[in-house]
Amino acid sequence: MGGQACVFYGAAQFSRDVDFLVLADDSNFAGLTSALNDLGAVRIAVPRFDPALLSRGHAVHFRCRAPDVEGLRIDVMTKLRGVDLFELLWQRRTTLSDETGRDVHLLSVPDLVAAKKTQREKDWPMIDALVQANYHEMKGEPTPERIAFWLNEARSAELLVELTGRFNSETARLRGSRPLLAHATMGELEILREALDAEKRAEQEKDRIYWKPLKRELEACRQAELGNRAANEISGGGP
Repeated sequence: MGGQACVFYGAAQFSRDVDFLVLADDSNFAGLTSALNDLGAVRIAVPRFDPALLSRGHAVHFRCRAPDVEGLRIDVMTKLRGVDLFELLWQRRTTLSDETGRDVHLLSVPDLVAAKKTQREKDWPMIDALVQANYHEMKGEPTPERIAFWLNEARSAELLVELTGRFNSETARLRGSRPLLAHATMGELEILREALDAEKRAEQEKDRIYWKPLKRELEACRQAELGNRAANEISGGGP
C-alpha cells in the first residue's frame, strides 16, 4: 500500500520499507504475528502492536533482524484516511506474480492514489507519477472508470489540458466536482497550476486534522512506555 506498490506500478525506483494494509480480524492478526516472528521483526516506535490501536488508524512500525531481510522496516495498518474498508480494497486489488509464482497483492492504482493524499510533500509527486503511468499504459483503452480517474486525479497541468481536450463530454460532467477542469479546458496553465497547488494544500490540511487526535494518542503511548520502562528499571535495581 506504499512505496513498494508504487515501484510495482512503475511510479518509483525504490522504497526503503514495506507498508502493509491488513484485514483486522483475530485469525489474521495471529498469522501476522507468526510472520513477524519469522522475520525477527522488532517494534521500533510507538504505538504497541495492539489491534484496538490499529483500528483507530495508527500504524505499527517494525525492523527486521532475520537473515536476508535484516534492517528492513515494515509498517502495518488496518485503516487509512480517505479510502474504503479493507474488504472493498481487496476486491479492487491488483495481483501480480513474481518469478517463483508467488502472488503480490497491491492496492489498485485509484486506491493507492487516495492513500497517498497525505500532508507529506514527498507523496504528491508519487500521485502524479501513478496517474501519468496509468494513463500512458491504458490510454488506448479509455473506459468510463479510467477517464473519470484520470480527470479527477491528474496532478500535471499539461496532462489535464490533454485529457480535457480528448474527453470533452466527461470533462463537462466532472467540472462541478473539480472546478479546475475549466482552466484546463481553456489551456490556462499558470492558473491551473495555482489551482492544483490549492487543491493539494486543502487535502494536506484534511490529513493534518485527521492525524491531530491520533498524534495526541501517540504522545500518551510514548509517555506511558517511558513510565513503564522507568518503573521496570526501579524494580529491577537499575539506574
